[in-house]
Order: sequence, then structure tokens, then C-alpha cells
Amino acid sequence: MAKRKHAEDDLENSAAGDDSEEEFSGLEESSSEGSEDDYDEIRVEFEWFDPQKQDFEGFQMLLRQLLGTDASFFHLGAIADLILEQKLLGSTVKTDGNEGDPHALLTVLNLKQHRNRPVMKSLVDYLLDRASTSSSLSPLLSLLPANSNNEVGLILSERWVNIATEVVPPMYEMLLEEIEWAVNDKEPYTFTHYLIWSKIYHAIPSTLDETTNRPMKKMKPGSKKDVNDGQSMYYFHPEDEVLHRYAMFRGTFDYKTPVPEGDSRNAFQDFGVTPRGHLILMEAAALKSAVVALKTEFPFSPTTAGVTMDESWSSNP
Repeated sequence: MAKRKHAEDDLENSAAGDDSEEEFSGLEESSSEGSEDDYDEIRVEFEWFDPQKQDFEGFQMLLRQLLGTDASFFHLGAIADLILEQKLLGSTVKTDGNEGDPHALLTVLNLKQHRNRPVMKSLVDYLLDRASTSSSLSPLLSLLPANSNNEVGLILSERWVNIATEVVPPMYEMLLEEIEWAVNDKEPYTFTHYLIWSKIYHAIPSTLDETTNRPMKKMKPGSKKDVNDGQSMYYFHPEDEVLHRYAMFRGTFDYKTPVPEGDSRNAFQDFGVTPRGHLILMEAAALKSAVVALKTEFPFSPTTAGVTMDESWSSNP
């Protein structure tokens, strides 16, 4: 699949579906009053590009969002440099041409190849530390050490809140093609496993609702349960639910840096959440099947993928 794929979208409210509140699809208002004024129709042209040097600052912003409150533990500029060194591996999604800011990123880093770099050592050490605190992630303790025979590719995938899930399957499809081409060229991307770094959140009661007499939020039926602690778990990345079907294991972990107290209204609109890190590990062959499933679950078309804009929209939530 070639880069610079285009899709011009004329979105109606009805077509936006759950992606109109992409990262918060687990919550809904108990009243629909004023809903017609909350969202505007916009036309969007998506373009897929290889990572390029002008994306450096944009990558750091996306990485900061992906890594949550623990982002300060890592040299984000060094991670961005690693991504940019892989000129023909990974994709960005933009809406303003080649010189525009990246609105989505998906790439893979070879944990073993770059193991001696300080930034990669910090990433691996962090993952091992978090795995030691979660029984569901404990298999990583034997997969990630330097003396392991496994070749693990760390997949980093992030996008801004209003970018729909449907842009993700083409990025994964291109990534698999690029890895295949790289392997044919004898480059070090013959992975045995992929580790996908993601994030989830638990909804918490909001005192703002109590103090302002606003309508209470309510959970949608069918919310997923975190296997670690039984709390209701919601996805920042809805594609994770599909990836789970093909995973060897997955699990969540607490950030080392406490989430700021309060209702997190600035970061998460007007309801309270507790974000946590989330990791998904699958064998390399399983990712191919997972990508097929992603294309079925989130088909890309002009009527299903795009950007929805409401009064709280920004490129950096």
C-alpha cells in the first residue's frame, strides 16, 4: 500500500457514531438536549506519509500523550529520533499536506537492536518494572531481558482525540508491508513478537456533577472488565479490543507518577477518569490476522472515518 493515500470525508452527525467522542466512547449524556449544536460537519482529506524530520515536535507531543503521566521519565526527543531514523518504516496521518503536523503515528522499534541506547534501556527497564507489579504482565519478565532469544518489536500507536479509529487499519497494513520489505532487504525486523503500548481508563464518580446539579454521566451497556482488578475498563484506542482477541496476554499497569487529584476536567472534559498504561503482546504471525480483523471492524471509507469537531476540540487535549 502506497503512502499519501487520500480520503475526503463529508461527515454527518449520524455517520460519526461512537467516534464523535473517540476516546470517551464509554460514557454518554443522560440527556440529548443540545446535541445538534455540539458537532459541526467538516471536510477532511487524510494523507499518509513516512515519518519525516519536520514531524519531530509532533512526535514528541503524541508520545507524551501515549506515555501518560510517566512521559517525563523518558527522553521523548530521543524516541522521536529513533522513529525518524527508520525512514521507510511507520506512518503518519496528516490533513495539511507533507509540511503539516502529524495527527496520528504508528511505528515499531526493535527493542534488541537499540538496546544499548540510553533511551531504549530506559523504555525496557520501565516495562520490566511495571511488569513486575502486574501478574497479567509477568511473562514480559522473561521476554524482554537482553539474554532472551526473542525479537520483540515495540509498537507505538497514538492519535489525537478526534481522529477516528478507521485511520488505524491502513497504518497497520502499511506497517506489515514495510516490515516485509525490510526483512527482504536483510534489515533487522524479523520479529518473533509485537508488544503494543497503549492506555485505558476507569471512570470515576465526578463531584462536579454533584456540586453543579448537572445531568450525571452513565456507562454504556457492555463495558469491558479489567481482568486485573474487576473495574470497568474503557479504551482510549477502541482497536485494542480487537487486538485482544489475538494476544498471548495483555494487562494494565499503574503509572509511577500519580494522576493529579480531582476530576481531571481539563484533560478529560467534565467527567472523572483514572488512566492506566496498557500492554498487549502477540506473536508476529498473529498480528497479520489481527490486521485483517481490524479492517473488517473499522473499515475505512469517506462516510466512516474523519474528524469530528465540538466546542472542546483541540489538537493537544
